[in-house]
Amino acid sequence: MPRAFLIDTDTASDDAVALIMALRAADVRVVAITTVAGNVGVEQSTRNALYTVELCGAKVPVFPGAEKPLMRIHESATWFHGHDGFGEHNYPTAGQNPEKLHAADAIIQTIEANPGLVLVTLGPLTNIALAVAKKPTIAAKVSRCVVMGGAPCCEGNVTPAAEFNIWVDPEAARTVFLSGLPVELVGWHLCRGNAVLNDSDINHILGLKTKLGRFAVECNSIARQAYKVQTGEDGICLPDPVAMCLALDPTVGTDWSTHYVDIETRSELTRGMTVVDRLNVADDERNRAVWSEVVSKKPNSKVCWAIDNTRWKQALYSALR
Repeated sequence: MPRAFLIDTDTASDDAVALIMALRAADVRVVAITTVAGNVGVEQSTRNALYTVELCGAKVPVFPGAEKPLMRIHESATWFHGHDGFGEHNYPTAGQNPEKLHAADAIIQTIEANPGLVLVTLGPLTNIALAVAKKPTIAAKVSRCVVMGGAPCCEGNVTPAAEFNIWVDPEAARTVFLSGLPVELVGWHLCRGNAVLNDSDINHILGLKTKLGRFAVECNSIARQAYKVQTGEDGICLPDPVAMCLALDPTVGTDWSTHYVDIETRSELTRGMTVVDRLNVADDERNRAVWSEVVSKKPNSKVCWAIDNTRWKQALYSALR
């Protein structure tokens, strides 16, 4: 039986490539896609998700969700992905219409109808937080919750302390991390360095001569330029596809460990920081007052620290053939 995947996304250029990987996986059935405001507004995110589904020749319902974070204004990343999230190449509108049910309700219904499914989050966690707040029991019905987000023990990509998805809606992220969902954290650090698609990788993908390969490179054109300005690294950085690769095959992750993780919500300096208790000191009497809500439960997150970059890129090539 194929594995059931539920994907929550703020669909922009790298999200689309991640969706392609899931939609093309032979042993996966994407039962629903939910969209959220993040890289772009939720309306654009929904249009982009529908376009990607159609490009893959798939039939998957797409449910629009939260238009803004739980407690904050929505701040997009159009400076990184382009105003349409897809590098401003004027892709057409898909023929499929979005569903009318709100994403949070769709998440609840989909999990209850498919117990044991894999939940993959590629954007801010607003929809997931709304769903678990409304129906906390769904957390126990998810087999894995793979979260693309965070900058555990390293620099962030939107502030020195935080990665974009967590920073946009830190209150939602904290709700999710404390919800009992079996979180597997795939941080921004995993898509950098040798994980970045260099010119040789890009030429290999274009050499496949497929519409999916051309789209994957083309829609990331503005993102490539922005990434070079941001980090000095030249190439296409794909955080969401790396997360999807690990959702599809966690053995691509070569270093995993389980820890208490909390999200900073009160400091503007470190807003959205993914605070990982890597040395297991949260339960020390000096920390117990601050960490009591977290340590009252078992360690709440598996964190991936390293991946096999060769296998990650091979998985990408396979999806784009």
